[in-house]
Amino acid sequence: MKAVIVYESMFGATRRIAQAVADGLGQSGEVQVVRADQADGGLLDGADLLVVGAPTHAWSMPRAGTRKGAPGYSDKPGSGLTLEPGADQAPGVREWLASLGTVATPSAAFDTRIKGPALLTGRASRAIARGLHRRGAPLTVPPKSFLVDRGSHLLAGEEDKARAWGSRLAASRSLASK
Repeated sequence: MKAVIVYESMFGATRRIAQAVADGLGQSGEVQVVRADQADGGLLDGADLLVVGAPTHAWSMPRAGTRKGAPGYSDKPGSGLTLEPGADQAPGVREWLASLGTVATPSAAFDTRIKGPALLTGRASRAIARGLHRRGAPLTVPPKSFLVDRGSHLLAGEEDKARAWGSRLAASRSLASK
């Protein structure tokens, strides 16, 4: 199985989740993890699974305007945050999805979001799933959220949950191909 994970991350939490999902998927084949601003048109050639993830901003996927505010969070004394290179200026998952044509690759969506009811926090994964669906990508599982605290730090155990989710994705894809 060949899997591709496309993500965007502001402070590293979503990147860490993408890598943990890749670790779970990697037990079943080749996995490529790519930042959305570095994903090209041929990335999905031959892929058996596409996984797309982003942080939740303003109840949905990040936009150019919400990205511009990211340095303000990492510049706060004691935040413990480091802005990912180019995160405040580079195109993200929203723009990458908009650039795609028809996608036939089975897909899954995830996000990172603050712990709390999704009605209050929003979920980027739902918007990602809608974007994938509009392009024809069949979703293999419901959208998944991984939680951060109010300071954008992953909660304990979330990377383990992401690895387990990746393993379940791999298992479901291998069953579907039989």
